[in-house]
Amino acid sequence: MKNKLLIAAAALFILNASDIFACTNIIVTKEASADGSTMVSYAADSHWLYGELYLKPAGTFKPGAMRQVIEWDTYRPLGKIPEVAQTYQRMGNMNEHQLIIGETTWGGREEQINKDGLMDYGSLMYIALERAKSAREAIKIIADLANTYGYCSEGETFSIADKDEAWIMDLVGKGSEKGIVWVARRVPDGYICAHANQARITRFPLHDSGNCQYSEDVISFARANGWFNGTDEEFSFRDAYNPLDFGGARGCESRVWSAFNILCDGHFTFMDAYGSERGASADDYLSYAMGHDLKGEMPLFVKPLRKITVKDVADAMRDHFEGTPMDMRVDAGAGGNACPYRWRPMSFKVDGDEYVNERAIATQQTGFWFVAQARPSLPDAVGALIWFGVDDTATSWLTPIYVSSTEVPECFKVGNGDLLHYSAKSAFWINNRVSNSCYRMYNQMEPFVRERVDAFENEQMNKAVPEMDKKLADMVISGKADKAVKQMTTFTVNTAQKQFKSWVKLEETLLVKFIDGNVKAQDAKGNFKHTKYHEGTPEDLTQPGYTERFKRAIVRDNGEVLRAR
Repeated sequence: MKNKLLIAAAALFILNASDIFACTNIIVTKEASADGSTMVSYAADSHWLYGELYLKPAGTFKPGAMRQVIEWDTYRPLGKIPEVAQTYQRMGNMNEHQLIIGETTWGGREEQINKDGLMDYGSLMYIALERAKSAREAIKIIADLANTYGYCSEGETFSIADKDEAWIMDLVGKGSEKGIVWVARRVPDGYICAHANQARITRFPLHDSGNCQYSEDVISFARANGWFNGTDEEFSFRDAYNPLDFGGARGCESRVWSAFNILCDGHFTFMDAYGSERGASADDYLSYAMGHDLKGEMPLFVKPLRKITVKDVADAMRDHFEGTPMDMRVDAGAGGNACPYRWRPMSFKVDGDEYVNERAIATQQTGFWFVAQARPSLPDAVGALIWFGVDDTATSWLTPIYVSSTEVPECFKVGNGDLLHYSAKSAFWINNRVSNSCYRMYNQMEPFVRERVDAFENEQMNKAVPEMDKKLADMVISGKADKAVKQMTTFTVNTAQKQFKSWVKLEETLLVKFIDGNVKAQDAKGNFKHTKYHEGTPEDLTQPGYTERFKRAIVRDNGEVLRAR
């Protein structure tokens, strides 16, 4: 009974939070990456978010200039704050100085929300990107903004990284008091980190300012509100401000576990409480990730046994728990074609018992997503690079966007369609057409699409971008920075638009190739095979039918009626 009650409560948590708190971040330090870059991935998942790429050019402002603060989620004007004299160019969630900021929302205690605050989480990210050159500077700016003007959003975890360091920052409001309580920890060299809508920092070092920073009242505020009564050394930010429950584990920490499992090939090292490295298996934390044993504590940071590539991170963002007990392809909910998606709500009830659908990293309601790279081996103007995409991560492509570019590709431009208005020129809409096609015959169509995703990304990551990097770096070093910006802009725009056009063609191919549950054969050049006597009649047409598991489910449900006699 205790377990049933726990599951029921957790299901309601996931149901209530899934539409709002649904993002995933992975952080990779430069010492853990294959090319020496610091990386942050971010999937901005929301049923109310349209996939666009936001460009804010650098600016200079006179004394007295004011900035309008707009709430990211609602577009509601929150008020105005003084602008600084100089701002930096921001492309999406990265700026021209190679600073990256991503986020995941976790809510926290309801009484900690201050609706009168002037700063929401989106404004904290974007203003910090426009004013900071480093991760440490961004942390200070975020804290100062929230404490000066008040904070109106829920609890947040930020990924904050530059070309030298990567940090994870947990923060939450103080209710009727202005400001936030927060803690930020530097990801150790050679390690990776991840977060997904659950506060991740538990206990933290109180006397190591080089690797851990926190608000002066982070412990005393919890004491004053009756959320903590131990010694300072025992204080856990997560336990005080976002206590872990079944929903937090199964709907959120499970995604962190999966990212670690994939990127570390199931085995990693981590630092224990005494600062010593210990080996561990991802399986050691499976029960925790599934919400069955909340007493365990998954490491905040883990060290992979191999170097991580940008393609590794991109593919980890496409995960549906494949090959694990939470694999979304293998129960009856996957239908007859192993579709790893479950429509909302996130819970359902049968005969009075509550059940939950899995929440994987890849999900249908992604607005935009990226893997950003800060690359210290290159000049800032060249090194700041975002691999940007829109819609479902599993069937959408990432294209290279140089952050110092002066133009956004038309397919990603703000105003090119929205959630209520279709645009034939929008990458968000064509990716939705492709992904929603795949959902009906997933085990047949997704591999076909994924092959084309991989071909494009591998070509860009292994050849086109490295070649362009060298050309651009040579220009900047030789004093031709303006020429480099023009060339990177052309490359950014043309690459994205060419791939967009190929996806328009792909969606047509999917319709022809997989119509009505059939699969039509193609030759090596992609031409459909036809009969000898008529070019419009397919040859080698197959009808794969349903998975064996689904057929057995049908027999269990209605076998006596369907049995052939």
